[in-house]
Amino acid sequence: MEKLGMNEIREKYLSFFESKGHLRLPSFSLVPKNDKSLLLINAGMAPLKPYFTGKEIPPRKRVTTCQKCIRTPDIDRVGKTARHGTFFEMLGNFSFGDYFKKEAIPWAWEFVTKVLELPEDRLWVTVYEKDDEAYDIWNKVVGLPPERIVRMGKEDNFWEIGTGPCGPCSEIYFDRGEEKGCGKPTCGVGCDCDRFIEFWNLVFTQFDKDSEGNYNPLPKPNIDTGMGLERMATIMQGVDSIFDVDVIRGITDYVGEMAGVKYGDDKKNDVSLRVITDHIRGVTFMISDGILPSNEGRGYVLRRILRRAARYGKLLGLDRPFLHNVVDVVVEHYSGAYPELIERKDYIKKVIKKEEERFKETIDQGLSILDEYINDLKSEGKTVLEGNKAFKLYDTYGFPIELTKEILNESGMTVDEDEYQKELEKQRLRARSSRKEDNALWEKDIYSTLKDLETKFVGYDSVKSDAKVLAIIKDNEIVDSAEAGEEVNVILDMTPFYAESGGQVGDKGVIKNEDVFVNIKDCKKAGGNKFVHIGTVERGILSVGDTVEALIDNKNRLSTARNHTATHLLHSALRKFIGDHVHQAGSLVTPERLRFDFTHYQALTDEEIKTIENEVNEKIYENIDVSVEIMSQDEALKKGAMALFQEKYGDVVRVVNVSDYSKELCGGTHVNNTGNIGVFKIISESGVAAGIRRIEAVTGINAIKFLNEKEEIIANVGQILKVNEKDIVNRIIGLSQTIKDYEKQMEQLKAKIALSTSERLANSAVDFNGIKFISAVLNDLDVDELKMMGDTLKDKLKSAVLVFATIRNGKINFVGMATKDAVKFGINVGTIIKEVCQVAEGKGGGRPDMAQGVGNNLDKVDEALNVSKMLVKEKLQTI
Repeated sequence: MEKLGMNEIREKYLSFFESKGHLRLPSFSLVPKNDKSLLLINAGMAPLKPYFTGKEIPPRKRVTTCQKCIRTPDIDRVGKTARHGTFFEMLGNFSFGDYFKKEAIPWAWEFVTKVLELPEDRLWVTVYEKDDEAYDIWNKVVGLPPERIVRMGKEDNFWEIGTGPCGPCSEIYFDRGEEKGCGKPTCGVGCDCDRFIEFWNLVFTQFDKDSEGNYNPLPKPNIDTGMGLERMATIMQGVDSIFDVDVIRGITDYVGEMAGVKYGDDKKNDVSLRVITDHIRGVTFMISDGILPSNEGRGYVLRRILRRAARYGKLLGLDRPFLHNVVDVVVEHYSGAYPELIERKDYIKKVIKKEEERFKETIDQGLSILDEYINDLKSEGKTVLEGNKAFKLYDTYGFPIELTKEILNESGMTVDEDEYQKELEKQRLRARSSRKEDNALWEKDIYSTLKDLETKFVGYDSVKSDAKVLAIIKDNEIVDSAEAGEEVNVILDMTPFYAESGGQVGDKGVIKNEDVFVNIKDCKKAGGNKFVHIGTVERGILSVGDTVEALIDNKNRLSTARNHTATHLLHSALRKFIGDHVHQAGSLVTPERLRFDFTHYQALTDEEIKTIENEVNEKIYENIDVSVEIMSQDEALKKGAMALFQEKYGDVVRVVNVSDYSKELCGGTHVNNTGNIGVFKIISESGVAAGIRRIEAVTGINAIKFLNEKEEIIANVGQILKVNEKDIVNRIIGLSQTIKDYEKQMEQLKAKIALSTSERLANSAVDFNGIKFISAVLNDLDVDELKMMGDTLKDKLKSAVLVFATIRNGKINFVGMATKDAVKFGINVGTIIKEVCQVAEGKGGGRPDMAQGVGNNLDKVDEALNVSKMLVKEKLQTI
């Protein structure tokens, strides 16, 4: 067999199944669309679930993809083994009720033996023990000898998740040779050793499992297959590890050059190189798909693997930010299959660099905390750091346990690793329990039972249409009719109502005839191509089979269309003036306003906002015709049309053109000419997540309303300040200066009072063996001022312990401070404040030299301060 590269294998696979009538689709985004059961796409079939369930109509009944995937359950094993990775590519061919086993099995054999030219005598397959049909095809059609077809039980060769569609599967294995085996007499397919590698799983979805455990045959069975690209490449290239495959090894070697180490020379360094190589691939693709570092959800997954890679870089001596530079090599190797990486490269690098810099600050924070732990251990005469503290450093601050052990070792200390591992396991259990079982994969709703119903949308060309009532749903039940006063969901055979999608809200309007009137407040899509009209019967009785007129609120539709076309103009303006890295990250188009989320790592300046707003208005005043073209997706992309990576597009797409200024794949409704928008006004620009900005804007009459409201506010301000509108700014500047002068005078007065108070307090200090103690209630000061007072007294008294309280907003705020020599004599104000707050029915704590807390019982303030005096006296009298 020829040693094929990863990119060659990918192309050969997709081309082969194209020759078998499959539609080649680009990889879907790693961000699942309309699927709350998944955090990230983790399998080739995951983004295709709506096609399998019937909720959406596939662009073709035969599809092939190479899907990028992320899986993190085994993240702690990544780098330590040759096989585990978080990022991988899954090749697949799929049939949605078209072909089945008699085509899928011979095609799989043809590809691996004729295209990849794997030696037939080294191929084995497994089938479900009761699947005689698959066995016979492998044996009698393909010609595989019976001794190389292994029947296996349900646990190994039957795919199901809860109830719903399921079925047997057949796996193809490659025998790497006896020398790779474990040597046991029982060594064979299914053994845990490295000899037999499973590389392709063919799933035959032919049953529908009900709640009683019955396996009912599906009228139209499906095919779902998955071949791991990296695993196939290890076989084709005759290597032992996915990290030795051509594309991946190129990244590994580059990281090694940066660190001055060579892969294969040192086992410890090899672990770090593997972690970095795996994680930087996943990070690059996740950011490319619009995911950004955060503290929750998929953003947390990204942050975790990015920081894990940075940590292992630190172990290689790469203390500076370096991961962003590795992106160049990832893009070089993967851009042939994923050309969007080239366009987004600079943005990806910027996001990674910023996160690396943040992590460096976090690591420094962890070092500071570890220093405190070490000092505490020294003062207590201990040499073992508690495992829960080491885990806190890892979990909260991303501080690697290896680094913790190394630093402790320099001080002659160790960590309680058993306790650390227990805490780590607790975290894993929490993660597992919070993970939803993917029963939603085949979840059925009321609409999935209405399989043969379909709505024809005529709303691009008409605001009304005659229609027939196909179904009525009331209280989540399918009914024959509904009376006045009842809320209903109505499915028609034809409709002008736009159903909510692509960020655009659904239309409002009415469904009526001489006998019935239904007020429609929204329209949404259900499984397949069903438009669900949501509203209330206001007159008469609506029945299935009725002929009605469906009429949209055209004024409402036109307002929405203005905002939608303005969104396209805004997108182009942002890319023109802010940069090509700008991509839509979400949108909302309503009749009242538009909201546009986009990728950008910093707030827009006032000047940038003004420039973008002027640009959009210029395009409006140019009265540019807005046209729509229907074409193939490939043709649209070649013509430069923008496609949103989180959207699914069919083979035929709708392209909305605003001359050459804007071309986007879009199914929404738009104005015929940009002049119809009237005016465009940005009302806000803000951040919604790390690297995601949001612009809100209004158009048409709503923009005029907004400007009128602003004008009214300015007029009111002028009246209050008793000046003309043109003099408002100067008047405010004058008042601002007056306020600053008063504030300065107040600060000077406060300083005099503070000096007087500090002298009074110093004179009231109690002496315990040469260390002064002061406690007092100072209600005229806030917490920050208490700390400043404490610093002043520490400088004045040189050796002191101070406990202050101030009552604010119904609570007591306590502050404790101590000089360094007092701490050396055993004073720990963190402990003192903790007990003081408990007396006042609150909580507090802190460091030995500085602490603060809150008490909830105002009557206990004096008692609490007396306790502080008693604690200090007890500690210092024993000196």
